[in-house]
Amino acid sequence: MTWTDADTWYDRIDTAGAVYGSLLAASVVVGQSPLQESVRPRDLALVLLATGAVFWIMHVYARSLAHAVDGRIGRTSLLHSARQESPILLAAVPPAAAALVAAAFGLSHTAAAWWAFVTALVGQVGWAVAATRQAGASLRVTLIWVAVNLVLGVALVVLKVAVSH
Repeated sequence: MTWTDADTWYDRIDTAGAVYGSLLAASVVVGQSPLQESVRPRDLALVLLATGAVFWIMHVYARSLAHAVDGRIGRTSLLHSARQESPILLAAVPPAAAALVAAAFGLSHTAAAWWAFVTALVGQVGWAVAATRQAGASLRVTLIWVAVNLVLGVALVVLKVAVSH
């Protein structure tokens, strides 16, 4: 994609990767935070960032492999793939920061985990809106995708409750 002055910020980013990364972050929070006692916010932040990094590396590898010439992955292809897949990694940063900030304000581990989860869900919905805007979708379609992303978030909470019992 070539960037021009007329492009907006959401024309320049892989919003699908950002939605995916936000959903991944939300699922990591759910997996790391049982109902009774959540992990320490610092540990949650580390797991969020490490998981985002591992998934980012795997996506970079897969994209680079798909564009390999004669079975070789070139440096240029690798760097391009790293940039293209960066939203997966970057989506883990706000929920990790939310957990740390909540802890800095003296909130409980569970409250910090909920702040991280809500931050990831807000990111997921925000990126879905950006994706629909990028695609030129109508307001109706945008609202449908917002609802779909909220349902995915609720599904994660339901899963958390079901697995924790």
